[in-house]
Amino acid sequence: MPLSLKNKTTRLRKNPLLRSLVRETELNIDDLIMPIFFKDGKGTEAVPSMPGINKFSSECLLREAEALGKSGIKSILLFGSSPKKDSSGSSSYNEESQFHKAIKNIKKSSDLIIIADVCLCAFTDHGHCGIAKKTSGKNGAHLQIDDSKTAETLAKIAVSYAKAGADMVAPSAMANGQVKAIRETLDKNGFTDTSIISYSAKYASNFYGPFRGIYDSTPKGSDRKGYQMDFGNKREAIREIFLDIEEGADIVMVKPALSYLDIIQSIRDKVNIPIAAYNVSGEYSMVKAAHLKGWLDEKSVALEILQSIKRAGADIIISYWAKEATKWI
Repeated sequence: MPLSLKNKTTRLRKNPLLRSLVRETELNIDDLIMPIFFKDGKGTEAVPSMPGINKFSSECLLREAEALGKSGIKSILLFGSSPKKDSSGSSSYNEESQFHKAIKNIKKSSDLIIIADVCLCAFTDHGHCGIAKKTSGKNGAHLQIDDSKTAETLAKIAVSYAKAGADMVAPSAMANGQVKAIRETLDKNGFTDTSIISYSAKYASNFYGPFRGIYDSTPKGSDRKGYQMDFGNKREAIREIFLDIEEGADIVMVKPALSYLDIIQSIRDKVNIPIAAYNVSGEYSMVKAAHLKGWLDEKSVALEILQSIKRAGADIIISYWAKEATKWI
């Protein structure tokens, strides 16, 4: 770099006002989506593995949504569950469930954008994200996902959430054809304006551990590597993204975020639709734990992480820090 240019760059860094003026990436509250966990019954329940995060009953969920709206948050991602679990996750699309009623109540009382996660792991007794089938492998009987039945079931869930008032549905099961099935079924049922934010590049990550304890959704009989992506792959993520766009996704997502910034950037260079990134439970919990130990400052590190995700090319960031970040930004 020529000396004259280096000097100009240094001058801009030295002056705090100028440094702010020429900042290339700006993190805004509007970029953030707050995930919220539903629970049957009454009251709230702390998530031990995620300090500061709770599960909310229907009534408490409504109050939390109202508080988030007042804080400046405009979008929430809702995760449903049911104590009644079976092999097909049939309670997931029960329109009379407490979770569906909670969506209706939030829609009636707030202007929040409601996004409903569409998956089966919190509704199945085996903890997998789809309808499982047994097959015989080299190591004996193990579970595989029936993509066709799973996509059909996910579509039923999506329609039930749209009926309840969800503005957007977020299929996260990584079943082949899930976006196409959901889009076609939504359209057939008159929900042409219900958008799809797809977990398009969802990796078989080790950062999901704290989340799985929330709904006792650790998979039984094999793991999720058969349908979630190998974290050594980049080109596969690009293929998955384009497939979901072709099937009708309005927004595509990369999950997790922090260890996958290169994936976000690669996709940003190739598509012109919004990209979301999920700043997942493990990324959140390890910073919380280090903060509680006094090893680092949570606010500074969290904002640096969120900024890095935005800088990589994400338009939308789903983060457990969203609520706190409204006070920091």
